[in-house]
Amino acid sequence: MNSKKLTAKDFITVGIFTAIIFVVEFACGMLGFIHPYIVASYVVLIPIVGSVPMMLFYTKVEKFGMLTIMSVLIAIIMFITGMGYLGAPLIILAGVIADLIAKSGNYKSVKKTVLSYGVFCLWICANYFPVIITADSYRLDLLDGGYSAEYCDNLFSVINGKTIAILLILCFVFGCISTFIGKAVVKKHFEKAGIV
Repeated sequence: MNSKKLTAKDFITVGIFTAIIFVVEFACGMLGFIHPYIVASYVVLIPIVGSVPMMLFYTKVEKFGMLTIMSVLIAIIMFITGMGYLGAPLIILAGVIADLIAKSGNYKSVKKTVLSYGVFCLWICANYFPVIITADSYRLDLLDGGYSAEYCDNLFSVINGKTIAILLILCFVFGCISTFIGKAVVKKHFEKAGIV
């Protein structure tokens, strides 16, 4: 059915909201220069700050593929901005699963939106993959970039193979919690979209 096919308007909507989410991620990312513990707090900051634009985006999502395409665009942006390709599978998988969850509620269920956004937020942890998978070369890159050994030690003490599971869980939990913040801000849009 044509009603299930993505239109030019849908692609434009995805593009606009992807750009907004990138700005949110970039702004939060800049705070990481202050202290490495802030880098670890991305799993809290980005879901909360991104909840308003993402809940507004969810009010416009009515067809499968929009969240998936957003995740692919985020993976491309992450690659272009120097985060590499290591996190791409997680980013795209999170987008596809989030899309399927939202679809299972016909894009009109608050409960499914909460779960969907929680899963979608897992893409944020892709930021940590270079720190974990290519730790030695990443440390050298940081040191060559002017970061102190103390900064590197602190960063690697909070982001490593042992803590990634905790960071993923926190990301999901704060994604779910943040849904209610975003929903409260764009309540009228939720009601207009018929999401209950």
